[in-house]
Amino acid sequence: MDRNPSPPSSEAEEEEGGGDAVGNTMYSKHWLFSILTRLIEVISPEKTEPTVSPEDIQTELDEEMENDICKVWDMSMDEDVASFLQEFNAPDIFMGVFAKSKCPRLTEICVGILGNMACFQDICMSISKDENLGQVLLQRLCDSDSPTLLETSRLLLTCLSQPEVANVWVERIRENPSVYDCVCFIMSSSTNVELLVKVGEVVDKLFDLDEELMLNWIKNGGCRSVGPSVDDSPEELPDFKIVPCILEAAKQVRSDNPEGLDVYMHILQLLTTVDEGIQAIVQAPDGGKETWGLLYDLVCHELCQPDDPPITVQEQKTVLASILSVLSAMFASQTDQEYTKMRKSNVKLPCLCYFLLDMPLIGSLIRILEYMESCGKRSADNSKESEQQEAGKADLNEEDFHLKILKDICCELLSNMLQELTKENTLEGLHQGHLNEQTCSCAFQNLLPLYFASVESFLEVLREADQTLADNLEKRFPNLK
Repeated sequence: MDRNPSPPSSEAEEEEGGGDAVGNTMYSKHWLFSILTRLIEVISPEKTEPTVSPEDIQTELDEEMENDICKVWDMSMDEDVASFLQEFNAPDIFMGVFAKSKCPRLTEICVGILGNMACFQDICMSISKDENLGQVLLQRLCDSDSPTLLETSRLLLTCLSQPEVANVWVERIRENPSVYDCVCFIMSSSTNVELLVKVGEVVDKLFDLDEELMLNWIKNGGCRSVGPSVDDSPEELPDFKIVPCILEAAKQVRSDNPEGLDVYMHILQLLTTVDEGIQAIVQAPDGGKETWGLLYDLVCHELCQPDDPPITVQEQKTVLASILSVLSAMFASQTDQEYTKMRKSNVKLPCLCYFLLDMPLIGSLIRILEYMESCGKRSADNSKESEQQEAGKADLNEEDFHLKILKDICCELLSNMLQELTKENTLEGLHQGHLNEQTCSCAFQNLLPLYFASVESFLEVLREADQTLADNLEKRFPNLK
């Protein structure tokens, strides 16, 4: 049986509805109203005997009721049906379900219907302005049922994506510290990839919309949250830190969902836009080693590999830009003046230096630049062969824009790393094949003239390691002499 059965056929509706169609649809008002009435009866049975034992509480839907309410779920994607449900106070009925029902499947379906209804602006505004409903929906994030969590996350993302009500939800979430605990618990413990991706999208949207909330969540790891009490929430949650939770979720989604990995890498990138976020990464108990290790592994062993076609860089440009941006921020933080002062004071610091200058990473950065050059040449050739329509040109310009961002980030990190190389590092790179005339020429071509000082510094070290290679590069780039 399909999870969401198809809505009633138009013939059945005409027989049952007798011309009482909902808006311009063929759906019957009478049939929909009867389902809402039955739903009320499910949560408010006539027999309310005080001696009802926990075993008698309904935790499963009967098949007929589940089929019918799933039909409503499908039908609610239609604006006329969604408006009808809103008119007949379906959200209030669903609130009753959340408060009284012990049936996870019923809760999931009702949240899903609300999520479909929220796709329409006027209904979304009505749902969002209902403070009681808003609080109850946030409590669903503490649910133990993964399908319900997924539908709740979809609903929140839908509301956060509508500018008219996004601030209402941001403020509501900021005032409910328990949301932080629930979201971190999901990211750190769930193995449901679809749920992790959707929760990641919610967090990404929240951080993008409100820096203050992001700062609160960065700092929140050191204090306990106090939020609404939910019956099925975990009794006692760990003292969560945001960065380890993000990393754990990223590890879960990395193999099965490239889009999900992109989302979590962008969350990390957003953290690095504030000093507190960078410090949360590099001053973790392991000195940021886990973060660096994961990102390093992605760049050096998974993304844009030597046996991949150059076009791969276009497909992976956004996730690569996020990853390299975080690596660049981590690298730069090691040369911060405050760190320098602390070293002079003999304060023990998280030390990344022993793996920051790993040559495979430098080789990967140069390969990304090589692939971008190849794609750029191919794009130029294609543009000469055929005239593109205006929409196509706009797409191409957007593609070029994202590639330019990736190139800028890649060049910044590469220049900083080259400037720190020692003779020993350089010899290692030459021996491993990451540095040769071709790769160095590509690096210089992309770094000059903006990063002249870094190239000049690297060339001086290269002379000590391989004088012939240094001389050949000087001939190719006479401005370096």
